[in-house]
Amino acid sequence: MEEIAQTLKKYDEEYIRQNFTDAASINAFALSFYKDAADIYDAVTRVRNLERNPHGFDLHDAPILGLLVKVWKLLKEVLKYYEQDNAEIISVLERPLIEASVVATYLMQNDNSVVEDYRKCSYKDRLRILRDLESGSPFLESKAGKRLLTSVREKMLNERLTTEDFDQQKENHWKVQGKSFYKIFALVEHADLYACTYGMMSESIHGSWNESMDYCLSRNTDGTYSTFPFFQPADVRFVSPTLRFASKPFKLWLARIEADDPNLMRALDWIDRVNTAIFRKFDETYDG
Repeated sequence: MEEIAQTLKKYDEEYIRQNFTDAASINAFALSFYKDAADIYDAVTRVRNLERNPHGFDLHDAPILGLLVKVWKLLKEVLKYYEQDNAEIISVLERPLIEASVVATYLMQNDNSVVEDYRKCSYKDRLRILRDLESGSPFLESKAGKRLLTSVREKMLNERLTTEDFDQQKENHWKVQGKSFYKIFALVEHADLYACTYGMMSESIHGSWNESMDYCLSRNTDGTYSTFPFFQPADVRFVSPTLRFASKPFKLWLARIEADDPNLMRALDWIDRVNTAIFRKFDETYDG
């Protein structure tokens, strides 16, 4: 695609060398690179093999595409907070980004029955809404409740699902193939990476004491704690490790939809190479 080719053209050796001088210049360069990477991911989700998919994607492909769109949308939102120098909100957004990326990869490494299982697992709370209707929930008599109920029914109708079609999901406790996300992560990536990436990011969601000590409190000399009202500054350490997870599912997607043009695949490989170089160079120059 021409837009991707134009993006890559500006990253010649001289341009990169000029911006790899110190931590500050690397941070600034990284922001521009991250934005370009997000735009490339965005562009990939718009690619279609017209012979395979003349109109859109069916229920075997659409769930994966939805996850990939979520990845680049979240990445673009992450970069807004990177520009604001606010790393704390970045960790909140990166957790679902990694989850979407890993789950998309897992789905593409398995057959369509797993994609169907993934779709059905998403109905756990929506089936509860239908049960609440039968028990006479006051909320479902309100306008908001009726809209929600209509939405659930329409989705199930579109997928030709009934409330009797979820026995396997109930048996597996509403987990895809009965696997926890940790197990899926370990299969797709490596178990050793879980704790220092997705695991610690989860603290920002769940209100962890360790997360509060890192970002929200300052420890006094007498062992007591006080309010820390400032946001944690952002640098490449808060984005590059997450970007490491992103390119793989986009490569798998292009192969899946038979649109793995060599130029597109090279662009995704390029993202991985430059991202690795940014992280390593920053680590060399950062004094802290």
